[in-house]
Amino acid sequence: MIAVMFKSNRTNYSEGFGEFNEELENIAQELPGFIQQDNAREMEDIGMSISYWKDAATAREFKPVSRHIEAQQKGRIHYYDWCDVKVCPVDRPYNSTKQAEKE
Repeated sequence: MIAVMFKSNRTNYSEGFGEFNEELENIAQELPGFIQQDNAREMEDIGMSISYWKDAATAREFKPVSRHIEAQQKGRIHYYDWCDVKVCPVDRPYNSTKQAEKE
């Protein structure tokens, strides 16, 4: 499994951002090899989106999608003061819940 981590600091410009972001998530979800996406944003507009893919080859399938290229351009011009992308292997995925800890 591969994680693509996108960390960013948003600008004050937000026109069309929500709809565009939702469309990109929907496109990613339709690609073979997509597993899931997690998003978080702090009050200071620093956020992190992590998409999980079957492998590096399937993760790369999203990069040349025309709407993704358009999003990168719009992001640089309007939506982000800065962004940072990391692509990493996920060696041991696991999770925990309070219910599981009680048992």
